Amino acid sequence: MTSRTTLKPDTDPAVTIVPGDPLALARELKNEAGAGLDIWLCGGGQLAGTLLPEIDELLIKTYPVIAGTGIAVVDGPFDPTVFDVAERTAFPNGVTLTHLTRR
Repeated sequence: MTSRTTLKPDTDPAVTIVPGDPLALARELKNEAGAGLDIWLCGGGQLAGTLLPEIDELLIKTYPVIAGTGIAVVDGPFDPTVFDVAERTAFPNGVTLTHLTRR
């Protein structure tokens, strides 16, 4: 049985599956020549929890609906990390988009 957190290597030819430590990979990518390019994390709270030491910005959407369950934004050990609100946009349907930057 395949873990729900693992993609198959042949998922998409434009996707590269990189095994190993995601924190080490993020640090390696941030230190490569030509740095300054953004690394975009699209994943769940477990990946965000692992990468928290390297996360500089967050874009968080909130909806005016409570579903009762879901994936934590950051799933990991207790580690208070301060971010400042850089921008917040409220949409007519009640959705908000908040841009946070690491202090």
